Amino acid sequence: MRSITVLLVVFLFAVAALAQSDRGTITGTVGDPAGAVVAEAVIEARNVETGAVYPGASTASGNYTLTQLPVGAYELSVSVPGFKKFIRQNIAIQVAETLRIDVTLEVGATSESVTVSSEVSLLKTESGELSHHIDHLERLPVFGVGASNAGSSGIRNPYAVTQLIPGTYWSPNNTVRLNGAPGNSQSLRIEGQDATLGFANWAAQESQPGVDAIQEFAIQTSNYAAEFGQAGGGLFNLTMKSGGNQFHGSAYDYFVNEALNAGQPWTTSPKGLLRPVARRNDYGFTLGGPVWLPKVYNGHDKTFFFFTWEQFRETQNINTQSLTVPTVAYRNGDFSQAIPPNAGNLGNDPLGRPIIEGTIYNPLTEKTVGGQVVRDPFLNNTIPTGQLDKVALAIQAKIPQPGNSGLINNLILPYPSQRVTSIPTVKVDHSLGSRSKFSFYYQRTSTTSQYSPTLGQSEGLPVPITAARGTFITSHIERLNYDHTLSPTLLLHVGVGYQHNFFNDNAPVLNFDPVKDLGILGPTTPRNFPTFLGTCPAGAPGTCTGRGGMVNMGPNGQTTSLMIKPTANVSVTWVKQNHTYKFGAEGRTEGYPNINDARIDGNYTFAANETALPYLNTATVGGRTIGFAYASFLLGAVDNANVAAVSNPRLGKSQWAIFAQDTWK
Repeated sequence: MRSITVLLVVFLFAVAALAQSDRGTITGTVGDPAGAVVAEAVIEARNVETGAVYPGASTASGNYTLTQLPVGAYELSVSVPGFKKFIRQNIAIQVAETLRIDVTLEVGATSESVTVSSEVSLLKTESGELSHHIDHLERLPVFGVGASNAGSSGIRNPYAVTQLIPGTYWSPNNTVRLNGAPGNSQSLRIEGQDATLGFANWAAQESQPGVDAIQEFAIQTSNYAAEFGQAGGGLFNLTMKSGGNQFHGSAYDYFVNEALNAGQPWTTSPKGLLRPVARRNDYGFTLGGPVWLPKVYNGHDKTFFFFTWEQFRETQNINTQSLTVPTVAYRNGDFSQAIPPNAGNLGNDPLGRPIIEGTIYNPLTEKTVGGQVVRDPFLNNTIPTGQLDKVALAIQAKIPQPGNSGLINNLILPYPSQRVTSIPTVKVDHSLGSRSKFSFYYQRTSTTSQYSPTLGQSEGLPVPITAARGTFITSHIERLNYDHTLSPTLLLHVGVGYQHNFFNDNAPVLNFDPVKDLGILGPTTPRNFPTFLGTCPAGAPGTCTGRGGMVNMGPNGQTTSLMIKPTANVSVTWVKQNHTYKFGAEGRTEGYPNINDARIDGNYTFAANETALPYLNTATVGGRTIGFAYASFLLGAVDNANVAAVSNPRLGKSQWAIFAQDTWK
């Protein structure tokens, strides 16, 4: 009765989160040569790398269970007076795995021992869950580097191992799907705590650990234990490497260099065919061992550390992206080239005048004829200098000159693109004795890329008019776990964690004042260059068709997104007769502060309608076009404009749950 009371007190008053264990379990029965059960046998599991001991005992029914065992190699020993000491070696504990090892003692003195060195059977007999365990990830050939292979962060992505699991689909920085479940509905655990990226589960690499820091990656796809009942389309469970009594480390570099690439056909350079700069490195090192300070502290068998540092660095010159900028004639208001050589008559306006393809009309000459609003065409399709808008001319002065005489794709502006992702991690384990153990883990994942064609909208235009927004992501994860053996058959586990993700896409210029520098009135907060859209007929960067114009300008606002998630968990495991009871609880609080700067400096869209014939309500006649968007721009004739204040919404949620599980033999 007293044991039950203690259990309930611990369970009800612990501050907790669903015991999302990344540990393993050894269970079985202890018997004598005649098959009778042996009670109160002293049982110990010893980690062969750290020397840490995890004690237990058999119950009156001969059953024993050792839970919360960190991943690693173990040796199991069983001691009972009147019997030889039993020793079982080569026990490999995996993430969230339960091994059954039954012990048959032999009569003899306790000074004698029976050692069994065979490996544990791979056959699972203690649970019905379907899982896949992968260790030594760094040895696998499935990890690519670069955006197309690993996701926008570029660094090796440990979640690529999903491709090795039957019934799964994985696309970096996009989709994870297991056994036909909805995409990106999986749960992620790192060191026993939830690490799911709530606002963007598809982009788990924003907070990924380094590949060489992972001890084991377990993917459970069905029949989860009660403590994992909140998982959706799969449970990803990662446990991180720990140090041991021996110092060990490694160093590596995976690299790409243009010197190893084939040259571009039909090009020349002083060294032969042109090889654009493309340099990509994924390098790092690991170091682990006991915490040892000469003449100060010797951590052998007590305190251990494991440190890793990995960095991805990519540098490339982008020099193949064609842009469309206004021709010299267009800049001066001369749009005679906008009329195609084979321009045909598209009909007559209400005054009986022919409508010629490519003609631009003067908005200042509007008149109503028979209830229809018409305009006069500009003489020679040229805007008089006095009608050119001062703000438009100030913007145009920042646009580079064309590199050739073409109307479209008339400029290539090479620009350097660099992306750097760094992941330092550290784990510290400490034993307060055979009954109490601490473990602390920290990682920081950061990505920086100011100019990038991947998601960054970079096109080569100079500041401040470039649409480049950049990518800047920083996240950090902390985990603290504590295990205490209350008695040989009663174990307490408490864990607390914190996760912080910060995403922003700042433009290269963050202090631009449209009022002062351009004379535009209305923007609420000086920050970015305003956004100008639609000044190409096709309206998209680099894809202007036919008559040319100007690609989009300005970064179109930025977004700052945060995810703040403290977590905590508690579980109690109680071995009683033929039962192993496990109780736990979870609490997670997730906050999503968001700052949206879109349109705070103004968003202006131009269209051919503003220099076409109003009564048509369109710039397309018989499949051909009249009016011209860039002419509308030079006139300051905005088709659509909007400006907004900074918005700062905050979303969030809290989740609380409990579980109870009885494993009966």
